[in-house]
Amino acid sequence: MSDNDKIRFMELVIDMAAKNVEKGKGGPFAAIVVKGGRIIGKGTNLVTSINDPTAHAEIIAIREACKNLNSFHLHGCEIYTSCEPCPMCLGAIYWARIEKVYYAGTREDAMSAGFDDSKFYEEICKSPAERTIKMEQMLQQDVRQAFDRWINKKDKIPY
Repeated sequence: MSDNDKIRFMELVIDMAAKNVEKGKGGPFAAIVVKGGRIIGKGTNLVTSINDPTAHAEIIAIREACKNLNSFHLHGCEIYTSCEPCPMCLGAIYWARIEKVYYAGTREDAMSAGFDDSKFYEEICKSPAERTIKMEQMLQQDVRQAFDRWINKKDKIPY
């Protein structure tokens, strides 16, 4: 893909982010998933308009791309996003097997606009017992049955 194509995709994402703010749909974030030079998924931040804390632009774009490709893996795809992905979106990008991320703003840019993800980055690195949200493990032995069924399932679709 040419540098001009990459710039065109990023300009589109930045424009989508600005328009999302103007429309009052959510924060100044947008993303597109591209495969072979073609947009296969688009998303803008819809957290406040649909009352869904997971409705980040990258998540919306990944969901649409997966639906359009009829696959939960996005091998051969790239994502263009208006800002460095937060921990949740970065996790989704890895799970989707997206091969490259292009981003415009940094987490510091987001922080200066009131979107501070620093505590999430810190929390992920802590053990469950050290996290701010109290976590209590229960029935570990009982859940092993479900894991064993998965391990032994002959027709499973691995991911």
